[in-house]
Amino acid sequence: MRRVVEASTFFDGSRLKIARQLAGLRKSQLAELIEKSPTAVAAWESGAKRPTPTNVAQLALGLSVDPGFFSARPVDLSSSTSLPHFRSLRSTSQLARDQASAYGLLAVDIAAAFERHVEFPDANIPAFPVDLAANGDGAPEAAARALRDSWALESGPLGHLVRLLENHGVLVVFSAPQTSAVDAYSFDCPLRPVVVLNPVKRDYYRQRFDVAHELGHLVMHADAEPGGRTVEEQANRFAAELLMPADEISELLPTSMGRHAWTTFGQLKEQWGVSIQALLYRARHLGRLGDVSYRNAMISLSGKGWRRDEPGLVTVIEQPSLLPHALDVLQGAGISADELIDQSRVPAELFEIVTARTPSEVAVPNTTFDDHGPAPRNVVSLLPRVSARKVSEQQKHHPELEPHSKGAER
Repeated sequence: MRRVVEASTFFDGSRLKIARQLAGLRKSQLAELIEKSPTAVAAWESGAKRPTPTNVAQLALGLSVDPGFFSARPVDLSSSTSLPHFRSLRSTSQLARDQASAYGLLAVDIAAAFERHVEFPDANIPAFPVDLAANGDGAPEAAARALRDSWALESGPLGHLVRLLENHGVLVVFSAPQTSAVDAYSFDCPLRPVVVLNPVKRDYYRQRFDVAHELGHLVMHADAEPGGRTVEEQANRFAAELLMPADEISELLPTSMGRHAWTTFGQLKEQWGVSIQALLYRARHLGRLGDVSYRNAMISLSGKGWRRDEPGLVTVIEQPSLLPHALDVLQGAGISADELIDQSRVPAELFEIVTARTPSEVAVPNTTFDDHGPAPRNVVSLLPRVSARKVSEQQKHHPELEPHSKGAER
């Protein structure tokens, strides 16, 4: 009861919005779930009204979160965070984008709980904005070279790219398995920039390009509208230059697809840590391969089934270590995962996913939908869903849910 009262006193509507989005619900669906009006839910989220302790308890039960989840945080991340950069807005529904955004903010919540006990690297992402109206001016490539200079990176292939970002203060995590339809995405917030990786794309070479692509957004597109074709092309060009600098790789690329070309591309793939598809595109972009040779090479890739599954020597993807290592350190110092979960007020299942080194180390939480039916297409709840009937039943067993408050919103 104490936490319910505290959460009601310090209630932050943006926290309710995050929980609702994690569940993949619209306001009207949440209202139906807890048997309240959509107007009441909208008023709570906007801050126009504050829910009573009874309302908070109903919301906590209905969304399966700790009541403290709704309490105000030191920084209102939802109002001061940039819009995430998704690969394609056309193929990603608004509900899916909202859920992904909420998941990213949850990861920041967890990182903030860790930072009460350990010191993470300061965020160090230099800004090199590019003009979206001048897509052919070489600005993305210049931004990639400027970043290499700013971070004092040596020439040649880059090493562990995820570790590189983490060393410069970027929070890198895997998304939940249920949201695998959404590709990698990134956003900036007052605490630190965030990159969220797809949990089922287990290709080491393509993952590195994804990481470089998202880094490009953080460097170049702080104020750009996400999802546009130009923005995505610029991020790809940034990634290509970062991973395969033109002045270092150009002379190494084949100029025709003769019998030795595939061997050369295979060697370059392992040396530079990028896919053959990325190398072929780079060869074409740098004028090493003509359009016909490039097209024929891509047809050959398709015929071999390599467009989706290229062969390669490295079969283990790069792993985030910032949160997993911090968790190990804190547990060794006597601070348990349960204590960190309690401090961050997040569902235990999502805490485990955010702090995992690899997606395979986590179990998929219960996302069964009962008498409410299936969620909207491509959006699956990240929170254990409870039906309206079950909320009513649980009220009987929780004294704090008795309708003793005449001020309860209806």
